[in-house]
Amino acid sequence: MLRHVLKQVVAGVVLVLATTAITFALLYSGGTSIARNVLGLDASESQVAAKAQELGLDQPLLVQYGAWLSDLFHGSLGQSFVTGEPITHMLSSRIPVTLSLVVISMILMAILSVLIGVAAATKGGWIDRVLQVVAISGSSVPHFLIAIGLVLAFALAIPLLPATGYVPFEKDPGAWAASLTLPVLAILISGVAAAAQQFRGEMIDILQQGYIRTLRARGISERNVIFRHALRNASGPGLTILSLQAIGLFGGVIVIERVFALPGLGTLVATAARQSDIPAVMGCVLITVVVVVIVNSIADITNVLINPKSRAT
Repeated sequence: MLRHVLKQVVAGVVLVLATTAITFALLYSGGTSIARNVLGLDASESQVAAKAQELGLDQPLLVQYGAWLSDLFHGSLGQSFVTGEPITHMLSSRIPVTLSLVVISMILMAILSVLIGVAAATKGGWIDRVLQVVAISGSSVPHFLIAIGLVLAFALAIPLLPATGYVPFEKDPGAWAASLTLPVLAILISGVAAAAQQFRGEMIDILQQGYIRTLRARGISERNVIFRHALRNASGPGLTILSLQAIGLFGGVIVIERVFALPGLGTLVATAARQSDIPAVMGCVLITVVVVVIVNSIADITNVLINPKSRAT
């Protein structure tokens, strides 16, 4: 097991380095044009050249990336091209917002997708039919339409929850939960059904296998057959889908945070990209990649713990 964890760590580090290197090359390839975007179109050529030299944009890309990595290993991500604020400070106030949204959504998505998927596979009937309809609808309707619909229904028509804004947990836990309820619901509506569909399909296949009939013939209770044996073997593909949902969730978070005016990473990366604040964009990319690597590693290790046979695959 330790060897498997070490392999995950090494693969994660390689992925982070490769992704940041490619992203850095794409973002910083503009050179002096980045300095012009920062200064504005009215800046003279001499001002642009001076700004490019000040920001280190006149150096070769490999040198710039080496300097960025050196700063990273020393706990710094540089400074904003626009405000001069340290990137770590900009991220520190926004990471809790996005992580709260993502972590809560993923936990609820995992629980609900397992319960709904197992119920659809074992009970069938209206549960299965509703799941099919919701799965198709949730995957075809854009995030922002679901979010707007929730705002119209539960913030304007029936004023139960705030339409926009974010309250830190340490300031008011109740208001914090209220501010995240609609965004989390918007994510769950579009994400739970797809994951539940995966669990449903795997459970149906496994429940038809011979060893399940043998377990039932031996008098083992249906609850134990489903949750201790069938679900364990169905967990691998389900966890894979959930990890992919987590990756896709960061794309949806940008839209969700904009709709609900949440001051998270999604809002920051959209603003930074518009202002050519490249260090801020790099900081957001780094955090996103690290979180994705951690989520995939947790899913893989959890799958090995639940079903040790998957270690060989």
